[in-house]
Amino acid sequence: MGNSVEGWAAASPPLCSQAIGTLVLTQCEGTLESKSPLHFIEEETEVLRSLRHYGPGPLRLSAMPRLARRPAPPAGSRSRGSSRRAPPSPAVHFQSSCALSSGVPAMSAEREVAEAATVVAAAEAGAREDASLPPPKTEAASDPQQPAAPEGAAAAASPPPLRCLVLTGFGGYDKVKLQSRPAAPPAPGPGQLTLRLRACGLNFADLMARQGLYDRLPPLPVTPGMEGAGVVIAVGEGVSDRKAGDRVMVLNRSGMWQEEVTVPSVQTFLMPEAMTFEEAAALLVNYITAYMVLFDFGNLRPGHSVLVHMAAGGVGMAAVQLCRTVENVTVFGTASASKHEALKENGVTHPIDYHTTDYVDEIKKISPKGVDIVMDPLGGSDTAKGYNLLKPMGKVVTYGMANLLTGPKRNLMALARTWWNQFSVTALQLLQANRAVCGFHLGYLDGEVELVSGVVARLLALYNQGHIKPHIDSVWPFEKVADAMKQMQEKKNVGKVLLVPGPEKEN
Repeated sequence: MGNSVEGWAAASPPLCSQAIGTLVLTQCEGTLESKSPLHFIEEETEVLRSLRHYGPGPLRLSAMPRLARRPAPPAGSRSRGSSRRAPPSPAVHFQSSCALSSGVPAMSAEREVAEAATVVAAAEAGAREDASLPPPKTEAASDPQQPAAPEGAAAAASPPPLRCLVLTGFGGYDKVKLQSRPAAPPAPGPGQLTLRLRACGLNFADLMARQGLYDRLPPLPVTPGMEGAGVVIAVGEGVSDRKAGDRVMVLNRSGMWQEEVTVPSVQTFLMPEAMTFEEAAALLVNYITAYMVLFDFGNLRPGHSVLVHMAAGGVGMAAVQLCRTVENVTVFGTASASKHEALKENGVTHPIDYHTTDYVDEIKKISPKGVDIVMDPLGGSDTAKGYNLLKPMGKVVTYGMANLLTGPKRNLMALARTWWNQFSVTALQLLQANRAVCGFHLGYLDGEVELVSGVVARLLALYNQGHIKPHIDSVWPFEKVADAMKQMQEKKNVGKVLLVPGPEKEN
């Protein structure tokens, strides 16, 4: 049989009209690319289909579809201009049932490989020839000259991308970047809700997370944010107490700084009718923390005295408001002098400027026996000071390590100093002093749904009664997240700092 493909086709029309025959792919030098056996089977199946289409008789290879395999030289030869040898392909034996039924004897392995390579080479050449010819006419339904869809219709078919803030690395303010992802139809899983967020809370834990100091942060890159408020747009299977259109606030481990989010339904809480989205985004983390520190750990009662550090922050303002719900509670609050007027309006009995005054001495002047509860978000040496300020039966509740943050980036000296000055006490010392030391971390209560839900229910009752109301310091758009973080880290805020996906609001 000659090397001409058309001659081969004319000499063996039954073989051409039904199949190539028995194809054996062997480990020959440079004959075929190194591909999986399944890949070769798929390609030869395509050749079989093409041959069946053109039926018996002379084979016009120029009309065959182009195959996704480069031509290979005959067995035993090398590609021109290449000194490298192709890696041997694994031996694959594929026997066509059509060839067996036609009674055509099987060719030798070398001959089959050579014939297959020739067919592929001729098909490639024919496809190149046809590329220069005008395309065949098709039906009107597939006519490429049809007018394009209007621009408005295209825009309606593809909704704008969803924006989100992403922590890309640990360090300064520039590590949180505004990014976008393609919008997709909401598809919450069983027990989940998809929300369109309207406001998100910024917390001190988010500042620590940016510097790599927060132990509950998922692996990077990650969208930060532990709380937010928005509108339900889709409900997953098994959720019966929520519906599309409900206004809810959310407490989540992370991921809240984005326009759209899917969360477990049990971590959402219906908003009171009179509550704004900004108030809802400012409520959960700060007020749950303050409530559980004061009442669950501190056992706050009438006549008690409380030291609130960072009294002008989100948790501090919440704690002062909650202290007002109990009769005759004396509140000592530390903050810079410029914030003292706001603290007095919120209910602080004795504001203390910790920049110019030793707060321990100031408290001892007013209350020589000390205080009943110390709310400690600072850590380090301040925990020891708080412990020594306690009256008998008093409690210090530590719930943060703000002393670790001294600037936009992580400070190793501050880390070492805080660790060196960390407070330590033995059980025997506690027994003799009649004092208690407690620790609170809201992030580790994410599995305590019933406990947290009960606290939220009591807080919402206090809100509806007018006893508490989140104090909003400022609201920042996603584009100005660096300014929002700076506002909190430089301790310029009085109350809660918020982020919103929409345009900037006047602060």
